[in-house]
Amino acid sequence: MSAEKRIYVPLIGIFLVLLGAALVEAANFLIPVTAALLSYFVFSRPRRALERMGLPSMVIAALFTSILFVGVGIAIAWFAEPVANLIDDMPRLMREMQYKLGESTGALAKVNDAAKAIDDAVGGGGEKTAMEVEVVSETSTSVTILTMAPRVLSQVIFAIFLTFFLIGSGDFFTKRMVESLPKLKDKRHAVEIVKTIEDRLGRYLGGIAIINAGLGLSIGAAMFAWGVPNAIALGVMGFALNFVPFLGAVAGACVAALVAFVSLDTGWEAVGVFATYMALTSIEGQIVTPLAISRRMQLNTPILFLVVAFFAYIWSVVGMVVAVPILIVTKIVCDEIEGLHALGHFLGDASDRPNSKARTAA
Repeated sequence: MSAEKRIYVPLIGIFLVLLGAALVEAANFLIPVTAALLSYFVFSRPRRALERMGLPSMVIAALFTSILFVGVGIAIAWFAEPVANLIDDMPRLMREMQYKLGESTGALAKVNDAAKAIDDAVGGGGEKTAMEVEVVSETSTSVTILTMAPRVLSQVIFAIFLTFFLIGSGDFFTKRMVESLPKLKDKRHAVEIVKTIEDRLGRYLGGIAIINAGLGLSIGAAMFAWGVPNAIALGVMGFALNFVPFLGAVAGACVAALVAFVSLDTGWEAVGVFATYMALTSIEGQIVTPLAISRRMQLNTPILFLVVAFFAYIWSVVGMVVAVPILIVTKIVCDEIEGLHALGHFLGDASDRPNSKARTAA
């Protein structure tokens, strides 16, 4: 092995370690920047259509960002209170669930008695020591929400303003990137990559948002039909959690079943609520989304799971949401660059052909 190759491998490892550390340390900055870039790709095609109609880029940017501000305002005005109430009520729901389980089966009481007997046997007649008791505030969840709200709101506002400047710049960054390339072939290839990213990512994010909105409405209506309290909040939760692959549906179904178990008369109704939630998400995941989007999402499922887990580790819930778009962009770039075809094929699923172009799949 040559000296260059011996140095190349550790340099790649060092770069990856530093990149991971940078993603963690700069999370508060990179999260809104990533959201703004994704929004820019979603709005790129509508922006070009409006530009062909004669509208200036800054006017289009003001229009789209105004829509975003209005959407955020409506979400805060309509859904913030029921969602906050549901989150704040979770400790009480957990306590009531434990009480109902202990009352109906006596299992918790038996476990408690067994633990006490073991403690007495091990402790013998020795001197008893004082037990420390941690007092948990009833309002701890509310305090946490109030503490996080300004930071989250500032990130949302920063992302919207950055989206405004990106849309207002039009194709400036694409033109500068193309102008920096020396060969005409490379210039055309770069334009093709950008168009492919805009097409697939815009269609994916737009389609997923519409599908998840319909799923949220369906979940809210189903919870209302079951008589579950906070049906609106559960519908909003279903809309938001469905952006998270793998775990979102299960987490939402468990929360809905918990609320139903505590609020409704019998445990079988909670089972029915869980089954209804999972049935709706299964219809969405197995029928609706594959028909609308799967042709543009040829991704390796284990790799997707690992990427989601990694971004969840560094960026929490937001990381799980942006993991899929980031992986889609990575695969498109690998499919379009000759030296990265093997990596692009590795990121694809069983139906992805070796060295296939992302634009062909789209």
